[in-house]
Amino acid sequence: MSLRAPLKLAILISGRGSNMTALLRAARAGEIAVQPAIVIADRADAAGLVSARELGVPTADWSGQSPAGPFESMLVSTLEAVQPDVIALAGFMRILSPALVGRYLGRMLNIHPSLLPAYRGLHTHRRVLAAGDSEHGASVHFLTPELDAGPVVLQSKVAVLADDTEAALAARVLATEHVIYPRVLGWLADGRLSFRSGTPWLDGQRLDSPIVEDFRAPVV
Repeated sequence: MSLRAPLKLAILISGRGSNMTALLRAARAGEIAVQPAIVIADRADAAGLVSARELGVPTADWSGQSPAGPFESMLVSTLEAVQPDVIALAGFMRILSPALVGRYLGRMLNIHPSLLPAYRGLHTHRRVLAAGDSEHGASVHFLTPELDAGPVVLQSKVAVLADDTEAALAARVLATEHVIYPRVLGWLADGRLSFRSGTPWLDGQRLDSPIVEDFRAPVV
């Protein structure tokens, strides 16, 4: 673990927040040097809010009728009150404005269930199966204004099996997300990962292509 001060972390969610839970548990166990400061949801009924509170993390949400106004106004005011060092999007389904992303550029991470740049957007598992691809995975990347186009730091890779359903493939990819997302956040907290002039750097080396962790079963 790093001797640096823990990074103050804000997490954005829209639903159950399984990646949020993986990050919070890693922080709670001392596996990554982050201090969870708040979990923010764009839906008041997001199930992950309950999980966050059970883990002792403050929460905020937007019901759509907030007196603070539109969601991004609420989000910025909440973030400015907390002053996080890093913001992790974890199953966050709202597209943020270029102005907001630019405000926090280099401090926002996202995880996307595909081997970017392939399959940006929604329904990635369904699209992979329809295309007959032999492999699939997830990508942790820095957020930029263009959807799912920020520079990728780390990817997981799984095999697509002949009898895969969308649900089975999604579950297998999700299990790898819970490994690689805390890992990247840990690199950032330890000072190993940085964002310079639009590019990730790890251990003093520019990452012109992502690191790939292979979760495919070995061929017997």
